[in-house]
Amino acid sequence: MQTFHLIGILTTLAAGFGLINYHLLRLPTTIGLMLQSLVCSVLLLVLQAAGIPIAEPVRQALAQIDFDQLLLEGLLSFLLFAGALFVKNEELLEVKWDIAVFATVGVLISTGLIGGMLWWACRLFELPIRPLYCFLFGALISPTDPVAVLPILRAQGISRQLDAQIAGEALFNDGIGIVLFLTLLTLSGGAAVHGSDVVWLLVKEAAGGLGFGALLGWIGYRLMKSVDNYQLEILITLALVSGGYALALLAGVSGALAMVVAGLLVGGPGRRLAMSKRTRDNLDRFWELVEELLNSVLFTLIGLEMLAIVTRIDATHILAALLSIPLVLLARMLSVGSIRILLRCFGSLIPHSWPIMTWSGLRGGISIALALSLPRSGERSVVLVATYAVVAFSILVQGSTLKYLVAWRTGRNG
Repeated sequence: MQTFHLIGILTTLAAGFGLINYHLLRLPTTIGLMLQSLVCSVLLLVLQAAGIPIAEPVRQALAQIDFDQLLLEGLLSFLLFAGALFVKNEELLEVKWDIAVFATVGVLISTGLIGGMLWWACRLFELPIRPLYCFLFGALISPTDPVAVLPILRAQGISRQLDAQIAGEALFNDGIGIVLFLTLLTLSGGAAVHGSDVVWLLVKEAAGGLGFGALLGWIGYRLMKSVDNYQLEILITLALVSGGYALALLAGVSGALAMVVAGLLVGGPGRRLAMSKRTRDNLDRFWELVEELLNSVLFTLIGLEMLAIVTRIDATHILAALLSIPLVLLARMLSVGSIRILLRCFGSLIPHSWPIMTWSGLRGGISIALALSLPRSGERSVVLVATYAVVAFSILVQGSTLKYLVAWRTGRNG
């Protein structure tokens, strides 16, 4: 099946699921689309088990989609830029130190807790997973996913500071998580990795990504300030995202962080100083449409990926999935709580934030993409199923119930 055909099928499914969600389910778009595609996947697997081989052609079609490459080297750049474009810089600056701690120390604590607790659980239940793979799982599942968090977060009505803190953490914590994952992945291959190598990789990826993103944002600002043509200015932002992300990958710096910084600069000072009102309005509409379209296709695909991931299920896979969900939630709660203790010492504590930050720690396609990049082994399939279970639970359960937790903790009705 040709790529164009696959894109057409996914877009048609996303549109159909979107209509059903709009008229019947009335859930947040990402949740509604993933729920429907997940139900379709389950039905196809049930029919397959009943002797109707309808799931296999769908699985073969999905096998033609390199999900981790599609997301990490394609969709992610546009989604991160669009997400950062609509975040208010002044609100992020108010909680900049909180974001920095949550996005770095928080990921490190969470990775250690998840890896350690999963290793202990594997020994307790005699699951055949090596310690290194437990910590690989911790590294890929610890960063909260901005692609999953931001669309759901916008509808919750939480306080301005807490909204900025959660959004900022989700936008910036991918860098440290990916560096940790790549380091552990190198170790799993038997290569020797020194502490200086890890530090250099972290500095190169994170600092390089931030610096390159600032350069992209400045270039975009100067180019957009030199013209007053909204079509051309939208084209400039597309060039910044596609060309800038490709250059970041070639340079070996974090393309994710570069897109976040570029989006913040274009959406902040660029919006105020380099754009006319007509350009601002059209640019916002364009990137809102891009974000909505790509999110719709992505979350439809995440639901269907169950067919590609779940090729063989046994007691080990089921037990790993059931253990991973509470362990990841517990690790999130402990990492957020420990950082709150640190922030309290500096008088920088947002009321009602602990349970809301714990429950809003959604995982999404980035975690699945990293899990799919693992080398093929028996442990890979277990980690994949566990990752998918956590992602599905966080989006469908945490995402759909977050508004009730917010209302309860902030004393609002409904």
